[in-house]
Amino acid sequence: MLRELMADLDRIEAKMMRLEVEIAGRMNPYADAIQRLMSIPGFKLITAWSIVAEMGTDMSVFPDAAHAASWAGLAPGNNQSGGKRRSGRTNKGNRWLRRALVQSAWAVSHKSNCFLTAQFYRRAARQGEKKAIVATAHQLLVIAFYILRDGTVYHEKGGNYFDQLNPERTKRKLMARLERMGFDVVLRNSTPDAAPSPPAPHPPPSGRRRGRPCKCVERGIDCKHRQ
Repeated sequence: MLRELMADLDRIEAKMMRLEVEIAGRMNPYADAIQRLMSIPGFKLITAWSIVAEMGTDMSVFPDAAHAASWAGLAPGNNQSGGKRRSGRTNKGNRWLRRALVQSAWAVSHKSNCFLTAQFYRRAARQGEKKAIVATAHQLLVIAFYILRDGTVYHEKGGNYFDQLNPERTKRKLMARLERMGFDVVLRNSTPDAAPSPPAPHPPPSGRRRGRPCKCVERGIDCKHRQ
């Protein structure tokens, strides 16, 4: 039985290898677009192949990025009645493309020093992880749309982009969070150009003068510093 199972596994792996070789050969004309798509965080070769296979490289077929996201099933629904919004569930779309982008969004959520990761956690704090993943997948598709349309690559803004956007607000939030945990927060200026404050002088011991030892006894002088 083990020999039969191993034979089945070898046959399936060989079939996967043949398919990957075939796909790679068919994707050769789009090598430049695939390399540019792989500059997006969370995008691997399979994701880039999925984008090209499902959407193509000519983005003029979509009026804008919002239409591309709607076609992929990653645009939030607009179910409103009487001024009340009843549902924000995404509409149905290309399930293969949606699955690849959601998997890439999960990969983005585990990256470090990444703008998209910081944005994911900001959304997750307000909406929960599942909605934040779908929103991140939507953002990845929008980025891929502009990369394919404009022939550009992804430019990383950094994981501290939102902290640097408004440093004072970030400082107040962090201080308030530490104070809620019971800490007393005291801020110091730690900029390199700031001159360090000199240490406070230690008081001299009683009965002795600071500096060199007194030699009044050796010189035969009546000194008030003598003990």
